[in-house]
Amino acid sequence: MNIMLRNIFHGIMLLSVFYSLDSFGQKKKLIEIIEAGKFKRDEEKYPKANILSKANNIRVRLHHNGATIVSDETFFYSKENRFIANGSVFLKEGDSLELRSDYLNYDGNKGKAKAWGSVILKQPDMTLKTDTLHLDRILNIAYYNSDGIIDDKENILKSKKGTYFINKKKYSFKTGVKINNPKYEINSENLDYNLTSKKALFFGPTLITGIDYEIQCEKGNFDLLNSAGNFKKNPKIFYNNKIIEGDSIFYNEPINYASATKRVVITDTINNSIIKGEYGEIYKDKDSAIITKRALAIHIVENDSLYIHADTLIGTGPSDKRILRGYYGVKILKSDIKGISDSIYFDESTGKIELHKKPLSKKQRQVLSLKSKLKLNPVIWFKDSQMSGNEINLLTDVKTRKLDSLLIYGNSFVIEQDSIDRNNFNQIEGVNLNGDFMNGTLNNLKVFKNIKVIYYLYNDDGDLIGIDKTVCSELNIKLESNEIKNITFYTSPEGKVHPEDELDPNLKLLEGFIWRKTEKPETLDDIFQ
Repeated sequence: MNIMLRNIFHGIMLLSVFYSLDSFGQKKKLIEIIEAGKFKRDEEKYPKANILSKANNIRVRLHHNGATIVSDETFFYSKENRFIANGSVFLKEGDSLELRSDYLNYDGNKGKAKAWGSVILKQPDMTLKTDTLHLDRILNIAYYNSDGIIDDKENILKSKKGTYFINKKKYSFKTGVKINNPKYEINSENLDYNLTSKKALFFGPTLITGIDYEIQCEKGNFDLLNSAGNFKKNPKIFYNNKIIEGDSIFYNEPINYASATKRVVITDTINNSIIKGEYGEIYKDKDSAIITKRALAIHIVENDSLYIHADTLIGTGPSDKRILRGYYGVKILKSDIKGISDSIYFDESTGKIELHKKPLSKKQRQVLSLKSKLKLNPVIWFKDSQMSGNEINLLTDVKTRKLDSLLIYGNSFVIEQDSIDRNNFNQIEGVNLNGDFMNGTLNNLKVFKNIKVIYYLYNDDGDLIGIDKTVCSELNIKLESNEIKNITFYTSPEGKVHPEDELDPNLKLLEGFIWRKTEKPETLDDIFQ
């Protein structure tokens, strides 16, 4: 630098020192001129400005509070401790922060800068590009109100507005936020992002789109490095034609696992079925879900909802081969069918429902009475007709979604409360039972082996004729509106009609008779009792 320029810079610095005392006599940090190619003043166009510019490959170089600013031209206002720089402006602070722009407006007293025109802010682990950037060096904050793009090597982040907290290595994005990663894309309206932990926090409507899944929420967090997060406020996960909802959802993409709590709903859009509960775990690779705490499955049968409740419900398999299992305290409810059992197996691809009892232990088989054993059997009700057995199967036509047939295996027992005298019960006991449906209601029942019957006979005037007690090997029951209308005996029937007053009251009930109406769920609330 020549002697003349040095003397000029010395004079500028003296003026800066003179004006660097505030009203309290406290010294402020001054902007220093390190070098420049040329110097001039133009009071008419640029009053009070010292115009520094590039010449002979010497660019304008200033220093302030640990930062060096290089440009092609700078308008330096020494009395105000500020400058306006243009032409490939470069601000460098230590080894950790670099700022490039076409223009820079810098206030040394406030430690604030405004950069515009092809702005690039760089740190070792991040690059920010925008059109206009505001930098507060005292608070260590940078922010933009126009489109910004951040590249942190693993992700590309875009937003309309953003604030960067430099010390905390954290961004706060607003409006039109988008994160691009090879594995997924995130769109949000309000998002915080930590450059160190690679974690994002959501505070507005957010959509995460993976290769084969989508996540929606309005609040939550996501670990971009490990592809896992917690989602709240209307969260939903979409995958394999299924929708997972809950008050709170956790999702881990690498192991394809999700868990949901409170008001959990899993919807299968293919089978038009729903599983609900208060807690659920979903294993995407196994295409399975476990629901507990007020677990409830809903299926459409004959344009009617079939509700299935159990302590634990487990759904496995893809939509076209879906299996639902329920364990402990199973209850089923439909407008015309109710049932209870210890467990349930429902093959949605074949429309087959199996109701099972809990297997008896060796001690139970030895100690329990017949009635105690039969009381553990599953039960199903069609209006006032109660049917039970060791195992009950309901078959549905998968195309029409209508009930097709009923099968009961072992200790089949049919009880119907007499419609005239409610103290009397028609009873049929046998080994196995087959039934078929017509237009959604039971049409015929066939009972096989070791059959015993107690049936109340009435004349057309409703007067009791007598009580029919018969044994046979096979019989057919004709029903109307799920009520017994006619019984036909086959294979060597032996029986007699007894006048009511001649029949011992103790003989009015078969040995395995158990009337379980109090266990029958009548409403949706009942199935949770």
